Amino acid sequence: MLSMKVTKPDLRQKSAVPTPPSSRQEVRCAVRFPLALPAVLNAGKSELTALTQNVSASGVLFSLDRELKVGLDIRFSLRMPGTVLGTPHDVLVHCTGRVVRCSLSHHQYLAASTIDEYRFAEQ
Repeated sequence: MLSMKVTKPDLRQKSAVPTPPSSRQEVRCAVRFPLALPAVLNAGKSELTALTQNVSASGVLFSLDRELKVGLDIRFSLRMPGTVLGTPHDVLVHCTGRVVRCSLSHHQYLAASTIDEYRFAEQ
């Protein structure tokens, strides 16, 4: 059984002084790939389907039909195309993360999530 679990360090900054909204700057720690992949999200006892808008090593942007609360821990699975990964076959990846942003855009919710841990499923 092929199984690999990778844990990423917690890179959140801790500061006693909040940054004013006007001076916040979004920092990218990984390249985004514009991939529209079906995903199954599990949040508590709820399971919902979503479509990725983009994927990076540190996070995912999902398009979905309902709002997700910021800070919510989620689990999700993605089938990454072998052509993107440089492998002969597609690879199923199970991830855990948390919702960091959610907004409504053109009748769809866009939820950004971190990827805190991931593991490759046996193929």
